[in-house]
Amino acid sequence: MDVPGVVDVLLVEDNPADAELTIRALGRRDLAGRLHTVEDGAEALDFLFGRGAYAPRGAGLPPKVILLDLKLSRIGGMEFLRTVKRDERTRTIPVVVVSSSREDRDIREAYDLGANGYVVKPVDYGSFMEALGTLGLYWLVVNQPPERREEP
Repeated sequence: MDVPGVVDVLLVEDNPADAELTIRALGRRDLAGRLHTVEDGAEALDFLFGRGAYAPRGAGLPPKVILLDLKLSRIGGMEFLRTVKRDERTRTIPVVVVSSSREDRDIREAYDLGANGYVVKPVDYGSFMEALGTLGLYWLVVNQPPERREEP
């Protein structure tokens, strides 16, 4: 496995078709250059905390934004979100849920756990591409995150 260095977007998505559409949408806006995709919450946590296959990468290079699907194997999206937002090292990383669920309980729980946004995956291809492109522009170009603190 090639271990990435600087990553602007961590995409946590188990559906290859949805992952490809997200990559294309960000690519249309020239925002996919430093995107890394993982397939489940466990791999995403390993990526963030520099564990397992990502140990050589370390935990000191957080992404600018995490795009998170909810329905994942091993560790689901809500548990991933809970873990990220409770940890001092990762709690300021913006996490935007990108899910097919329109259920109020999912939306409410995601925000209660600290999600910074919730986007329902549009069924229409054009709408999906536009939504993800706009999302990428905001979080990667417009949004001003706090400066990263150096690890002690």
